[in-house]
Formats: sequence, C-alpha cells, structure tokens
Amino acid sequence: MDEDVLSTPGHLISLAARGYARLSESRLKPLGFGVGQLPVLVALQNGKASTQRDLARFARIEQPPMAQMLARMERDGLIQRTPDPDDGRSSRIVLARAAEHGMPEAIAALFRGNKEALTGFTDAEAEQLVDLLKRLIENLDQIASTESSAQL
Repeated sequence: MDEDVLSTPGHLISLAARGYARLSESRLKPLGFGVGQLPVLVALQNGKASTQRDLARFARIEQPPMAQMLARMERDGLIQRTPDPDDGRSSRIVLARAAEHGMPEAIAALFRGNKEALTGFTDAEAEQLVDLLKRLIENLDQIASTESSAQL
C-alpha cells in the first residue's frame, strides 16, 4: 500500500503542534511567558502541583529539564521557592506575584488563538477533536509506559 507519510496523523499532528506553539509563543512572549512554561504555570495556579517532582510528572517531562526550566522561571521572577515544611530537603514552588497578575491575560490570549485556529469548525467538531486527541494521548502514554517497562 502506497501511503503518503506526510499525510499520516502523526505528521499532521506534529505540524499542528508546531503551528500552535509558534502562535502561542508569539502571544505569550510579550506577556513575559513561554509556551513551555504553560503546564507549570497552570499546575501552580490550580494547585495541582507544588514540588519539582510533581511539576515534572504533571508536565510530562524529565526532572533535569524541569529543574532548568524552574531555575529560569525563578530568575525571571515567575516563581518563588519556599522551604517545604514537611521535608527539609525539598522546596515548595508558588507563582510569583508577576505571574499571578499576568496569567489571566495569557490564558485569554491562548483561548483566542485556539478559537482562531478552529475557525470553520462547528462546536461539535471542536469537541470531537479534543476528545480524539485525548484518546490519542492516552494511547501514546500507554505505549510509552509499556515500552519503558519492557526495557527494564
């Protein structure tokens, strides 16, 4: 069967992801944020994580890149570290005041970008796309988990 590798879901999703990243970066940068920081900012804002380990798990990235990102975010005044009262070897991470104040505008910019990117989609199509992408991500996470277990 002759398939066009550039028309496969994986390639098209990759193109869409890069397009979204460029759009988001162009809108977040003037606000002092980066698109890669988004999962951390949202997790901290929503109280879903407050340690480096939990943030790495939430953002689905390894500990060393998370440590580097947090160091840059602290340097840029987006987060603050405080001693963990339960574990003296660890610290809690919270949003700095500047990040708290900038988050509503950043989130609004991202929602605008998503709405613009989905121009011509019905609400039902947009919901279906989100549902399909969530299922795809679950499948990919399962594959990655299975493969990493097999390598041990």
